[in-house]
Amino acid sequence: MRIVHEPEGAARPLATDVERAESMLQQSRGLMFRRSIPDDYGLVFPFDRVGRRSIHMLFVRFPIDVVWIADEEVTRVETMSPWRSFGWAKADTVLELPAGAAEGVAVGDTVVVES
Repeated sequence: MRIVHEPEGAARPLATDVERAESMLQQSRGLMFRRSIPDDYGLVFPFDRVGRRSIHMLFVRFPIDVVWIADEEVTRVETMSPWRSFGWAKADTVLELPAGAAEGVAVGDTVVVES
């Protein structure tokens, strides 16, 4: 599985080591309590429908990029600081990536989680 950014038809992988947080427990925990993640890592939070999706950074020890996606279109991108950031946007998929991995990803771009 990988996460691919497709701006104007040119595909660029954002992550190739990808996990899915599908259960409520996995989604609640996210990246909390980890010491680090690999450079090519991505955590995908899939949801059944578009809704308001929030991310907090309590107990996350390192900065991350968060990408909110609705119907494969980016609705928000934010680099979040350890321990103190909080963000939300409408999405049916949320991605957590290493800080800097989402550089160049903009609202309106296409990002796809490939199986």
